[in-house]
Amino acid sequence: MFRHVQYLFIISLLTAFPLHSEEMPEEIVLAADSAKVEDAPKEHKGIVSRVIEYFNQSNKRQLTRRPNFAPLGGPYYTSEKGFGIGLVIAGDYSTCPSDTLLPPSNVSLTGTLATKKYYSVGIEGTHVYPKDSRRINYKLDFMSFSTYFWGIGFSMDNDDANETKYGLFDITLSADYEWRLANNLFVGPAIEVSYTNAHDITDYTLWEGEPLRYFTISAGALLQSDTRDNLTGPNHGHFFELIQLFSPRFLGNENHSFSSTELSYNLYIPIWKGGVLASRLHGKWTYGHTPWGKMPSLGGSAMRGYYKGRFRDKCATDLTLELRQHVYRRSGIAIWGSVGTVYEKWADICFKRLLPEVGIGYRWEFKKNTNVRLDIGFGKKGCGFLFGINEAF
Repeated sequence: MFRHVQYLFIISLLTAFPLHSEEMPEEIVLAADSAKVEDAPKEHKGIVSRVIEYFNQSNKRQLTRRPNFAPLGGPYYTSEKGFGIGLVIAGDYSTCPSDTLLPPSNVSLTGTLATKKYYSVGIEGTHVYPKDSRRINYKLDFMSFSTYFWGIGFSMDNDDANETKYGLFDITLSADYEWRLANNLFVGPAIEVSYTNAHDITDYTLWEGEPLRYFTISAGALLQSDTRDNLTGPNHGHFFELIQLFSPRFLGNENHSFSSTELSYNLYIPIWKGGVLASRLHGKWTYGHTPWGKMPSLGGSAMRGYYKGRFRDKCATDLTLELRQHVYRRSGIAIWGSVGTVYEKWADICFKRLLPEVGIGYRWEFKKNTNVRLDIGFGKKGCGFLFGINEAF
């Protein structure tokens, strides 16, 4: 199966196409006699040659104030979505190109259509102001697909017999605005707005009477410490983030009043030539009447070997160690191990509730410091495939 996924990944590279002709490298012909240049026969390249040359140059462009967009499209497969066609348009730019120490800003647009009644569009990115004095992070996701629900809490989620199919429609917008206080310390307001609707449910009892459709508005603040050399494929430094959000009724949360605390700490250590040891400690804790769709869950980018959203509860914690190794030219690999769990309170954590995971992935440098990744993770309840842009963390 993994070999088949590799073939799909290779096909996806070959089926990519540029948005504008100006993104394709142009040949510059030097000649003393301009008349001879006009009379010289022009070289006509086939589409395959143009695509290959385009990819050869895609990671060599200089940063400018104008975003340099480069698309990548083709087939893919994940456990949650099935086989599909996806398009990722990744762009990078700099608000001060002459400042080589300024982290590049980035923006990614995505669109996906897959066999499990899945379709999605989204945009996310980070805008870094000159001198790194301020930052804006934003993410907008619009998705609809057929998925599964096992209930709330480790005991229910761990029971294969609880697997229930349903349709999920979700729109989520999250954003924050950060000011640099000192050195690499940032602080600022954060918001999250979302609409969730569960439909076509085969067994409603697993929701335990919770509303299937709800709208939430959350507001709060975040604190960050960031010393990464770049934001999309770090080689050294650390990233610390603390996000506190409140969702009171007076903001429009009619059926739910809750709050959440999310903590992340990522560390990147170069260990030898081309090798980086990346680690991530992450936890999210919710309080009050948390909607089922807003409960922390494992799967996806965190704990890639588990079906996204299978394990969910009011709290979740996970730890990942990942070795990223450049292999040849623009190719690299990643090997990782993770452990995590979900729980209602700290006293619920015990050895038998820990969920282990190992995985391996392929990396291809699509643009400078921007990798296309193909991951396969193996967990306690099966395996998961992921195809995406940028590193998992």
